[in-house]
Amino acid sequence: MRGKAFKFGDNISTDHIAPGRLFHLRSNLPEFAKHVLEDADPEFASSMKKGDFVVGGNNFGLGSSREHAPQIIKIAGVGAVIAKSFARIFYRNAINIGLLAIECDTSSIEAGDELDLDIEKGILKNLTNGTIVQIEPLPPVMIKLLQDGGLVEHIKKNGDFKLV
Repeated sequence: MRGKAFKFGDNISTDHIAPGRLFHLRSNLPEFAKHVLEDADPEFASSMKKGDFVVGGNNFGLGSSREHAPQIIKIAGVGAVIAKSFARIFYRNAINIGLLAIECDTSSIEAGDELDLDIEKGILKNLTNGTIVQIEPLPPVMIKLLQDGGLVEHIKKNGDFKLV
């Protein structure tokens, strides 16, 4: 996966990701996705391109268990969210809906850097500054879930939760 880094700081909440004032759009997720991360960066949704990366600091996705937050990130076309750490409920919701969430040191990544992510080898290359960050390779079951579009889609496709 290759894309541009959009850098955010620590403690990006689900309210930053899916603004509460726009919660009336929750029944129209494509429209809601046009406002993703608007409260953290008003230009994000209009500036990012499909496959670009959201890069965060510590505790990305804290706050409510608003499942719309990872959904609209995915619908907007983000390739992956890469952060130093995630709020547990955000991470779980991301995996359940098929949004790749990678936990690693993001301190060498700046806004606008071009990144190359190989989830099978566990390598995140910053093509702009030449740094390489080792990440924990994803287990095959996690890759399968992501390829299928998340847990629900995996079960629909396979009729059950199968590990292979």
